[in-house]
Amino acid sequence: MLSSWWLHTQSALAPLALALHLGALLVLAVYGVHRLWLVLGALRAPGPAPDAPRAAGAPDAADAPRAQAPRAPGELPVITVQLPLYNEPAVAARLIDAVAALDWPADRLELQVLDDSTDETSQVCAQRVAAARARGLTVTHLRRAERTGYKAGALEAGRQVARGELLAVLDSDFVVPPSFLRQTAPAFAAPDVAMVQARWEHLNRQASLLTRVQALLLDGHFAIEQRARAARGHIFNFNGTAGLWRASAIADAGGWHADTLTEDLDLSYRAALTTARRWRFVFLSAVAVPAELPEHMSAFRSQQFRWAKGSIEVARKLAGPVARSARSPGARLEALMHLTHNVPYLATAVLVVSGLAAAALGATPWPAALTLTTAALTALVSCGYVLVAQRLLGRPRPWAALALVPAMSALVAGISIGQARGIAQALRGQRTEFVRTPKTGGAPGLGPRARRPAAAYLPEATLGLAGLTVAALTASRQSWLAAAPLALFGLGLLWVALGSMRE
Repeated sequence: MLSSWWLHTQSALAPLALALHLGALLVLAVYGVHRLWLVLGALRAPGPAPDAPRAAGAPDAADAPRAQAPRAPGELPVITVQLPLYNEPAVAARLIDAVAALDWPADRLELQVLDDSTDETSQVCAQRVAAARARGLTVTHLRRAERTGYKAGALEAGRQVARGELLAVLDSDFVVPPSFLRQTAPAFAAPDVAMVQARWEHLNRQASLLTRVQALLLDGHFAIEQRARAARGHIFNFNGTAGLWRASAIADAGGWHADTLTEDLDLSYRAALTTARRWRFVFLSAVAVPAELPEHMSAFRSQQFRWAKGSIEVARKLAGPVARSARSPGARLEALMHLTHNVPYLATAVLVVSGLAAAALGATPWPAALTLTTAALTALVSCGYVLVAQRLLGRPRPWAALALVPAMSALVAGISIGQARGIAQALRGQRTEFVRTPKTGGAPGLGPRARRPAAAYLPEATLGLAGLTVAALTASRQSWLAAAPLALFGLGLLWVALGSMRE
């Protein structure tokens, strides 16, 4: 009786598992081709990299010197530097002191400390604000009774009272160099420039395997994705920090909105799509601002969850306007791929679950072959992505970074379950709180204050163990190549689960 039930269940569910597996592989293949297209775009971008700044939509290299024409001190724009803070005592003083040291005329510089904190951060801010004022700087310490709209709400409240024609935004974990405004503000000499984005560097790149992998992923984002989109004149996004906006461009777009978890991506697309003016964006790869990478797995997971869910929320909100915009078909397709670039996380989660289900149901031959082929192609694209990014950034020994590609793939697979949950919530329209990424300022022992119960990581741990078990069984049948991606998935899931549990 039991045997008959199992045979019936097997015959009914095996085709479904195989279909889901094939669908996930197809999605990953599409986005893999898109990533390869971005790599080629970054390689073909005109001018030396990363030194020559290029503007999105710029027809030729003449734009760069035109945008950076010198201006007399009295003609320099008034710049408001906005510093959104929420319960970040470890980094608040460092941030304010770095911004107070910016090389810009004091009469044309305004600092806004947008402090929504409920802990000792406010006292730290008050002390550093007083010190900056004593140096002759104009500093506003803005406190709100309620944290309405989270970071977007704080930035909008500051914008309403800012006197700058340009607005710079710096998150608390960034250590801005004194030359930052001198390097970025000249691009606004072109009246149609709405936003300038600098590249991120990393203060704690070598702290752990986790930070080294994160640094690789972010290097690829800036050196490949941002560079390629900017060079082709396609929409690319403000990264939420280490950049400047023209105040009038934000106003044209309707200000900061708090209806998604990625207010930076949302504003970027609304500004790019506004009919008031054809604004363009500038990406300056040569200007780097160092920041702190999350050193705790739970902090990294929280950050990635917010980014993944927020991007899909923006896609739900703006995919229609993008599709109906007057931009070229290629630009619209790229914008839609950009807005949905986190979908591969969902596909990876489906791939893992359906692959394990297919194996349990005995339906393994052709999905194993397809998985192996896709894994091989994904590995090749990932290697190219990492290698090209490191070469474009002028890193010494760029080939050495390839050793981290397996860890990078494992980490992406490991967070896919949580990312899939965020994407599903976004597709359902389920709203969640904006959870900031904890900052340590390099102080040992400082980590996430709120700990989730170990049971919260049970899905990753269970699937990780299942993945390793199936990999071992596959290897026992001498299918070593087919076992490799399964083992990678299993190790990645266990890395994320166990790394989060022990914090």
